[in-house]
Amino acid sequence: MFIDSHAHLDDPRFNLDRQALIRTLKDNKIDLVINVGADEKSSRTTLDLANNHENIYAVVGVHPHSAKDLEKSGLEPIIQMAKEKKVIAIGEIGLDYYYDNSPRDIQMKWFKKQLDLAIDLNLPVVIHSRDADKDTFDTIKEAVDKGGLRGIMHCYSGSVEMAREYMKIGFYISLGGPVTFKNARVPKAVAKEIPLDRLLIETDCPYLTPEPYRGKRNEPMFVRYVANAIAELRGLSIEEIAKVTTENTKRLFDLV
Repeated sequence: MFIDSHAHLDDPRFNLDRQALIRTLKDNKIDLVINVGADEKSSRTTLDLANNHENIYAVVGVHPHSAKDLEKSGLEPIIQMAKEKKVIAIGEIGLDYYYDNSPRDIQMKWFKKQLDLAIDLNLPVVIHSRDADKDTFDTIKEAVDKGGLRGIMHCYSGSVEMAREYMKIGFYISLGGPVTFKNARVPKAVAKEIPLDRLLIETDCPYLTPEPYRGKRNEPMFVRYVANAIAELRGLSIEEIAKVTTENTKRLFDLV
């Protein structure tokens, strides 16, 4: 059985068949799905999904793309959702200097506030980082030193060297569809090097669909292709990758 450690089943692309898909998770060897919010609205729909389905858990937070919206709304709605029983982390939060959909100073302001929230509530964080490696790491390191923060680098796209730095401060590394792409040199290098006790797998569905379904809508059951790619790179069985990543996910999110 697998755990998809990062999904967006609340996305409109699942509107026509969401319930049918969820009903088939067990049949497709998906034990649990961790659904992740990106703003107040998607955090609410994520929480609704989790409350209505035993095998779905919720992560609530505001993505750097939407950080500018927090200038008006503030964090109070996220704080209240984060206290719900089925909420197991704060995310997806972080920095995105590729699109810059929110000004960088605003991204940083609300990234720090959400890290503080996670520390206050003793919840792990799910981190998004794109073209912001140094600022992301320095900000997380500061929070770890201040309050014992723990978390995961979602759909990690950085170097092996930076992954090692994250693991030194206790973070986990999650890999998704890109590790299956033919020319994805860096994700494949990371997949070979990450210690098994720090590795998670995800789909980020409906995005980043792995081979052989690249170009189509991604789904939680496709996480097996991520696991298989990692298994082949490391000379292990897919069952070994499923077992260790399930154990790691449950440990990080306190689902043991």
